[in-house]
Amino acid sequence: MKLLVFYPYIPWPLDRGTYQRTFNLLKALAAEHTVDFLALTSDLEAAAEKRAVFETFCNEVEFLHFEHGPWPRLFPKRLLNLLPSNVARWQDETIRRHLEERLSSGDYDLVHVCDLALAPYVSSPKSGVPFVIDRSRVDLQFQLMEHRALDLPVRSRLLRCESYLKLWRYEKRMARQAALEVVCGPDDETFVHRHIDRNAPVKVIPNGVDLSYFNPEATVVPRDPSPTLIFCGAMDYNPNTDALRWFFDTIHQSLLERVPDTRVLIVGKQPTAAVRRYAARPGVEVTGGVPDVRPYYRRAWLQMVPLRIGGGTRLKIVESLAIGTPVVSTSIGAQGLDLKHEHNVLLADTPTAFVEELVRGLQDPQLRQSLESNGMSTAWARFGWSSIGKQLADHYHTLLSA
Repeated sequence: MKLLVFYPYIPWPLDRGTYQRTFNLLKALAAEHTVDFLALTSDLEAAAEKRAVFETFCNEVEFLHFEHGPWPRLFPKRLLNLLPSNVARWQDETIRRHLEERLSSGDYDLVHVCDLALAPYVSSPKSGVPFVIDRSRVDLQFQLMEHRALDLPVRSRLLRCESYLKLWRYEKRMARQAALEVVCGPDDETFVHRHIDRNAPVKVIPNGVDLSYFNPEATVVPRDPSPTLIFCGAMDYNPNTDALRWFFDTIHQSLLERVPDTRVLIVGKQPTAAVRRYAARPGVEVTGGVPDVRPYYRRAWLQMVPLRIGGGTRLKIVESLAIGTPVVSTSIGAQGLDLKHEHNVLLADTPTAFVEELVRGLQDPQLRQSLESNGMSTAWARFGWSSIGKQLADHYHTLLSA
């Protein structure tokens, strides 16, 4: 089969969870099919240096220049546009014509696009080419969870409400038109079938991990002498910043009262000003982006995942399991991974319960050892990218034959 894979960004270097998912799925598809890769970028000069990475496994690689315009004013452009604003701002007429020209050639059996924002480029029935949307998150689900969890200004809430009906209608339209929607977990599938279209074709392809890279033997670093927690992820991403706010507002002080020498490592690129301010608290280090996250995982006694906004990737958990750092998470943070409390993860959903599980994990070395061993076994059995990616590549054969 010949596929056109179209991304809204170039997933390299692999310094974001979504980049790891989309890069590894692209590589897996190219191992089984002939893949032409198309991606948008705001910097073609910098993108040229990344081309060789993808040319090693793709048939053809093309990067297109794209710049986001300013968010449109509410009236008239935004109100009169039937597309939801988070989709509309990704549209460009030059790129649309380029996609139409490619698809009219008749060269492709299937188009794989990353996320809902790119669907308008390939959903025109003129091309006659079936398309698949890989959902790194289900947009409507994610935005509704943000709306409930974040302390948004009134104006922002009103603007979001204007977009929700449009987004719901557009989600329903794409669910009818797409040959398949690929989601990260069963919770995403349940949301699509319950709130968007019960008949939508959905395939769950969970997130994985590079088992040769996130291997404890590849990074020989001792655990810190003091009890140490890590929180890892992009630090300008709302679910992560909200998780840290919840932790420091409701959990951190109680934890210090129980385990006074606890240290916290906040590891991830582009920390917001609010995240950087946590470094003023006792025992807290904000690293910003780091060239290699593995030593930080190995230093930590536990990874904490106090997420309240779900959907999409949970790569911090599968990476932590693979490299042997036990995880304490909310149920939302671990959704879709089919992990079992006290076997390969500790789960807690209230501040009191979260403190209790952190204290247990920090003070009980036998429990940590059991979680480490079971977590690594789980990662190696279920979360390797090569086997996960092959599931999708094989499913495309079944999809087209049907």
